[in-house]
Order: sequence, then C-alpha cells, then structure tokens
Amino acid sequence: MLDGAAAPVPPRLTRIEAAAAAAALHYGSDPRVGALLRTLAAAKPGGRLLELGTGIGVGAAWILDGMDAAARLTTVDVQEAAGIARRCLGDDPRVELIAADASDFLEGLGARTFDLIFADAPPGKFVDLQRALDALAPGGLYVVDDMLPDPERDDRGPQLAALQAALLARRDLVVTGVPWATGVLVAAKRG
Repeated sequence: MLDGAAAPVPPRLTRIEAAAAAAALHYGSDPRVGALLRTLAAAKPGGRLLELGTGIGVGAAWILDGMDAAARLTTVDVQEAAGIARRCLGDDPRVELIAADASDFLEGLGARTFDLIFADAPPGKFVDLQRALDALAPGGLYVVDDMLPDPERDDRGPQLAALQAALLARRDLVVTGVPWATGVLVAAKRG
C-alpha cells in the first residue's frame, strides 16, 4: 500500500473501464497517480479543481473520489472519447465536463483560478504553461504525470526536461518530482 498501487478503486472507475472495454478503447492509467490525485483533491475542501485532458474520465474519477460535496471539478478535453466520461461521470453535480480545446479554454479563463490543476494534456503542460500557472490560485497545486520518458515509445525527453526546468526556475512555485508510477511532478504556488 505504501506505493499507492493497492489503493481502493473509485466505483465510477469500474464503470469507466467497462465502458472503455466495450468500446475497444485503451487509455493507460496508473492507479498510483490516481491515488495521489484523490489525496490531493481531498486536501482542497470546497476547492475549485481543473483537469486538462479528460480522456475517458479516469483522472476525473479519482479526483471526484477525493473531493468533498462543496468542491467543484472542471474537466476539459478536445474530444469526447466516445462519450464515456460524460456517461459515467456526468450525473455528478460536482463536475463540469467541457468539450473544447484546452488552449482555448485557458485563453478564455480571465481571472478565474483553481486550487488544483491536473495537466494531463499538452495544453497546460507543454504549451500554454504560463496560462495554466496564471490560473493557479495562491496555495494551489499544479500536477503533471507521465514525466518519465520512455525512449522505446516516444521522444518527449526534451519536452519533459524543458517543462521541469521552467517549473524549477519559478520563484513562485515549490516543486517536487516523484519518480514512481509514470513520473509525477507536483508544484505548490506560494501565497
């Protein structure tokens, strides 16, 4: 249990996985990252949370499982991934599912801020990082996963290094890397 791999699975996640299997969709997800997201969401009672990259709703299911009744989650994705997230999560009044380009969403935020941002898509992570960090409230947490490069499957090494360097260079953030699961980086915005 210490590494999070044996964390109890949110009930909605079971529905999401069944719907994905029925649609022959495969989305990789690590339960340790999910368990961390649930814990971080629980640390933001009544918080405003944002997920960039809904996919089929795996991350959102974990986040919702940690949220209290007063917290609100906005999750954004450019595609609906067969509508699985909407079918499996849309009945929860705490979640707002937005089908839009995350870059456009960030551009239109204005002064709106969030207490936790999980950037699980290129916008807010590899592009539009400044907009995402501008949307992070003081004391807010910025979380990214998939920070460990896989040289056999991708060539994101330079992007990952640039993101890490950009975050570490900021004086308004306290950053910690966690080298388990897919590699997680958590940054807290100073108040």
